[in-house]
Amino acid sequence: MIDLSRIEAYRENNRIEAKKALGGLPHSIWETYSAFANTLGGVILLGVEEHRDHTLHPVNLPDPAGMAEEFWDILNDPQRVSVNILTRENLRVETVDGGRLLVITVPRAQRYDRPVYVGGNPISGTYRRSGEGDYRCSPEEVRSMLRDAAVRTQDMQLLPQMGPEVLDPDSIRRYRARMRDCRPGHVWETLEDAAFLEQLGAAGRDKDGTLHPTAGGLLMFGYEAEIVREFPLYFLDYREQLGDDARWTDRIASAAGEWSGNLYDFYFLVCDQMSAGLPFHGAGGVQIRSALREALANTLINADYYGRQGVVVIRRRDRISFSNPGAFRIRIEAARSGGVSDPRNAALSRMFSLVSVGARSGSGIPNIYAVWKRQGLAPPSISEHFAPERTTLTLPLQAAGSPRGGRGGAPHAGRQVVRQLIIEYLTDHPCAKTSDIAADIGRTPAGTRACLRELMAEGIVTASGGGRSRVYALKA
Repeated sequence: MIDLSRIEAYRENNRIEAKKALGGLPHSIWETYSAFANTLGGVILLGVEEHRDHTLHPVNLPDPAGMAEEFWDILNDPQRVSVNILTRENLRVETVDGGRLLVITVPRAQRYDRPVYVGGNPISGTYRRSGEGDYRCSPEEVRSMLRDAAVRTQDMQLLPQMGPEVLDPDSIRRYRARMRDCRPGHVWETLEDAAFLEQLGAAGRDKDGTLHPTAGGLLMFGYEAEIVREFPLYFLDYREQLGDDARWTDRIASAAGEWSGNLYDFYFLVCDQMSAGLPFHGAGGVQIRSALREALANTLINADYYGRQGVVVIRRRDRISFSNPGAFRIRIEAARSGGVSDPRNAALSRMFSLVSVGARSGSGIPNIYAVWKRQGLAPPSISEHFAPERTTLTLPLQAAGSPRGGRGGAPHAGRQVVRQLIIEYLTDHPCAKTSDIAADIGRTPAGTRACLRELMAEGIVTASGGGRSRVYALKA
C-alpha cells in the first residue's frame, strides 16, 4: 500500500497508523485493528515514530519477529479479538534506513465478519477510523453492522404486529399494472392481492396462517405513517436547488401527506421530476435519464432504513446527488468494476426488478460510469462516510474538465500540492483510474495524468492494466 523507502512522504491518516512500539506491543493496537477492519482497512507501522512536522521515520525494533508472534497469538484468542481476518502475508518485518519495523496490513472486513471488536463485547469494543484517530462506535453503529452481517436481509423480516391494512391498495394496483405491462401473461397475473403479495415477498403468513407484511412490503407499498412505526427514522426527500441560493425550488418528501410516502410511489414521482428540463437530447439524453433512474433505484435498494438522515436526492444546476443511510456492503472498487451484487435489501431489489427497475446483476454502477464517459461528462464520484454511516453518489451535469470543488479545493493548485493530493488519494484508495483521481482532487484528467507520470518515474506510484482499465496505486 505504501512505499516504505519514501516513508517520510506519508502522514498518519485514516489508513495509516504509526506506533513507536519500543516498549513492546502497544495495547492500543487492537483498537486500531478493529477500527481499520470496520472502516476502509489500513496499515499499522510498528517501529515508526511521528516527528513534530508530522513526518514518519523508522526506529529500530529490538525484536520485531517476536512482536509479530505475540500479535498473532492475541489475534487468534477469541476472548480478546472477535475474529482474525489476516493471513501470515499480512504481517511482515521490513528494514528501512537501517531500522527494523513490523508492517501489519489490515483489510476491510467482509460484512459478515463485522463488527470486528475487542474485549468480548461488541457494544463496548467496536472501533472505527476517523482522520488520524480511532473512535469507539456508538451502539447504533454496532447494530447497523450486525444487521448487515445477517444472511437474510433486513427487508425479509415478517412484521407480526401489522396486518395488510397498512399497505396502500392504490400503490399495489399501480405496481400490478406496471408488472402486467413489463411481464404480460405472468403466472401471478390472475392472483388475488393477498396471494400476489405473498409470491412477491411483500407479505407472509405466521404459524397461525395470518397474513402480515414483510419489512420490504411495508417500505414498498405502505402508508408513510405506518412505515415510521417500524422505521422511526424513515424519510425520503427529493429537492431541487436550481437557483443561486441554498433554498430549494421544488420538493417531494415522504412526510408531506399528499401521497402515500412509500418507496414505489417516491421512485416514479422523482423519476419524472428529476428528468424534467435536463439539457440532454437524443439517444444520449435517453441514456442519461436511464442512468439517473438506475442511480435512484440503487439508492433506495441499498439504504439502511433504520439509519439516520433518510434518503436524500438533490438536483442542482451542475450535479445530482443520491445519498442514503448505510455503508457500502462491498468494496467501492468492486462496485465500479461490476459483476458483484450484494444489495442491503434483497427483497426490494427483487420487487423493483419485476417492474424493470434496477439491474440486480452488479452492473448498475459500472453502467452509470460508462454512460457519463460516453457523453463526455465529468466522472461520477462515490463517497462513504461513517458516524453515521452514509453513502453518496454524485453525478455531475457538466462536461469533463470543468472546474469542480474537491479534495484540492482549487483547480489551479500548485504542482507539488497536486502531487501530494494524489498520494493522499491513493493512500485512501488501493487503486484508482485517472478520472476518479482527477474528479476528487479538482483537476483535469490531463493534468492529473502528467503528475501521475512524474510520480511513476520517481517510483512512488505504479500502474497496471492498459487503456480504459489502467489503474494506479502507491508502490508497495
